[in-house]
Amino acid sequence: MNKIIEIVSSLDTNQVYAELSHPNSGGICVFFGAVREFTNNEQVTGLEFETYEAMALKEMNKLADTALEKWGLNKVVIKHAIGKKEVQEPVVVVGASSAHRSACFEACRFLIDTLKETIPIWKKEIFKNKSVWVSAHP
Repeated sequence: MNKIIEIVSSLDTNQVYAELSHPNSGGICVFFGAVREFTNNEQVTGLEFETYEAMALKEMNKLADTALEKWGLNKVVIKHAIGKKEVQEPVVVVGASSAHRSACFEACRFLIDTLKETIPIWKKEIFKNKSVWVSAHP
């Protein structure tokens, strides 16, 4: 299998290397996104993610296929967590493996940037006294 695409309740950061490892890959690049403590000088107590799962998985698969073809990758991983997440908890991982480092670096950047722009996953920032949907929520 050359791609792993998942919506999960929590991320196992330790297994990502094994999922991306390939005998023809000299480069493996991984990006983890996590809950940060401050947004615009306001303390964040957590985030909450929701998704339209069937559509998200469909679009994540298209995204992976595009990266596999464009950069000649050996493997791609795209996983996003849903539900409530605490500060420092990982919420998204994208990764790519390829023969050389430049392809996997470029692909990894493309994967996270495009995921954030196009995949139907919505984020709510939770502060001490309020919460705000960061992206349009249906």
